[in-house]
Amino acid sequence: MLPYIFTLDFKVRDYECDLQGIVNNSVYQQYLEHTRHEFLLSRGVDFAQLAANGIHLVVTRAEIDYKRPLTSGDTFRVGLNIMRASKVRFQFLQDIYRLPDEQVMIKGVVIGTALNERGRPTVIDEIERLMESGPSS
Repeated sequence: MLPYIFTLDFKVRDYECDLQGIVNNSVYQQYLEHTRHEFLLSRGVDFAQLAANGIHLVVTRAEIDYKRPLTSGDTFRVGLNIMRASKVRFQFLQDIYRLPDEQVMIKGVVIGTALNERGRPTVIDEIERLMESGPSS
């Protein structure tokens, strides 16, 4: 696995699988989103407080490369890094690895921005600080 600034472990639940017995493709986005939220919370970024202050963090683009499927009962780890995509956009580089063999299951890139009270992209200190941390060694 690559070095990540944040990881989160999960276990596939039966109801997340489709008729083929594999995790439904839309569920992977939920795994990625939950990891992003937990990462932000772990770094003191509070969605509710930002929203109360008129700042909304939103996803503007998501790309997922499906490599191998997860199945019911699989345990896996989501790794996350964050970097600048432009002056007002940031991107999360996220990968899912099955455990314990560390096989890559998906590779994802999720691009987001912060919108101010007028709905315009804006730079916020909370996200700027996160991009300075870089991957851990």
